[in-house]
Amino acid sequence: MYAKLILEDGTVLKGKSFGAKTTICGELVFNTGMTGYTEILTDPSYAGQVVTMTYPLIGNYGINTEDMESSCIRVSGFVVKEYSVNPNHWQCEKDIDTYLKENDIPGIYGIDTRMLTKKIREKGTMKCMITTEDEGRLLEKLKDYKFPGNIVEQVSRKDIKHIEGAGKKIGVVDLGIKSGIINQLVSLDCDIYIFPQDIGSKEIVDYDLDGVLFSNGPGDPKEAVIPIKTVKELIGKLPIWGICLGHQIIALALGADTYKLKFGHRGSNHPVMNMNTGKVFISSQNHGYAVEESSFTKDMEKTFINVNDNTIEGFSSSDYNIKTVQFHPEEGPGPEDCHYIFKEWIEAII
Repeated sequence: MYAKLILEDGTVLKGKSFGAKTTICGELVFNTGMTGYTEILTDPSYAGQVVTMTYPLIGNYGINTEDMESSCIRVSGFVVKEYSVNPNHWQCEKDIDTYLKENDIPGIYGIDTRMLTKKIREKGTMKCMITTEDEGRLLEKLKDYKFPGNIVEQVSRKDIKHIEGAGKKIGVVDLGIKSGIINQLVSLDCDIYIFPQDIGSKEIVDYDLDGVLFSNGPGDPKEAVIPIKTVKELIGKLPIWGICLGHQIIALALGADTYKLKFGHRGSNHPVMNMNTGKVFISSQNHGYAVEESSFTKDMEKTFINVNDNTIEGFSSSDYNIKTVQFHPEEGPGPEDCHYIFKEWIEAII
């Protein structure tokens, strides 16, 4: 069956359908990873987005549960040049077509993803539609589409989960957390409490934690009103850490500003520099917003920058015991260069 990818600028790309036969709208982005499509599909930070993979062949090692970053597919749609009909890997449990259908997610293949990526780089992230329909009002429907304002609420857990450990007592505010982050804390024997995004500061303090981490997640950080308020009320009361969206939310709580990047950073090969050591690490990234350096308050000091465009990739506040990174130190997918960050954060707790 044929499918169409329709962009808000009027571009219509005709390809072939795989996954669910349906119509969806979303924000069109691209990821430069050569592998890791299972992690990408299941990363809650991609909620509301249609992901284009720049690597031309996707699905060749199939899908396995061990690689998943959450319990289901989080992307709205998937765009590839070619997908592997017959995957081959010892861990393979199913092919990517079956997995997309199980989650009611549409995919399109057989289009020029190189051209599409160049268009996104030139024009920026844009609204799009994947459809297997021929109905005439599709472009009008796409123009009416708006990215969900409550996207963090949609992907956050609704209850509190406890993972027992003998080490430091760490709270995690789930803004759309990846399993890899929890796995890193577990590997350090942390006693972990995972909270929903609307947890209040008083309840967090009542748990008598050694530190609290605000996780990655989707959407505009300024829309995460409750987590921003929670951070403001926690500042100075206990160590605070942030990853990706958590990094942006903490910056907003401190009085800094954020802005939307033209096409974002998404992939497993982004170089970042540690400003204290001058050492460069290769990192996994997935974000469409960044913290504006010129808006830094006197309490904020940048700790990492992106080598490609000098955007802020981390900051700290020694006055308030705050440390954040914009990239994903847990990888998944990507290099393990930055695993040390979790250990440093935990060991810094007195």
